[in-house]
Amino acid sequence: MNNGNAIGIVETSSIARGFEIADTILKTADVKIIVNRTICPGKYMVLIGGEVDAVQASIESGIRAGAHTVVDHFVIPNVHPAVFPAVSGVSTLPEIHSLGVIEAFSVAAVIEAADAAVKATPVQLVTIHLAMAIGGKGWVSFTGDVASVAEAVAIGARAVERKGLLVDKVVIPHPRPEIVREFL
Repeated sequence: MNNGNAIGIVETSSIARGFEIADTILKTADVKIIVNRTICPGKYMVLIGGEVDAVQASIESGIRAGAHTVVDHFVIPNVHPAVFPAVSGVSTLPEIHSLGVIEAFSVAAVIEAADAAVKATPVQLVTIHLAMAIGGKGWVSFTGDVASVAEAVAIGARAVERKGLLVDKVVIPHPRPEIVREFL
């Protein structure tokens, strides 16, 4: 996405309602689906991209369509370009100097944490894992020097804590390479 573009998400506890939310979102404004699928444990997520106003209008419509089933949502204008490859699972594994991990109870919260952290600190995003085979939770990992990773984890964790969805966070200086290969 170029500067001036946004992403937005509606995460719902209902698979059936997820289809309606996705349809409503696409009919509201000119946006593109980035991810539209079920996630564990029986939730559904619609992640979209486009111009800020279009994303905002579509997400607002999706929230109305989702009503009481909406678990979490956001609109992030000018999303950091490192977020897309990390969400897609196509980012390359960098050399890991230190490792920071933030774990959250929602997909939306973990993406917000990732964006806030990489915008504010000189860390590299390693991966964003979105709710598959982990009970609906998500996690994000960063690497860089220890001080930068600690700052990134603190910033990202605050974004998740504001929603009351933080599970845990860690900073590991010079992690063993075996642990990194196993979970990335």
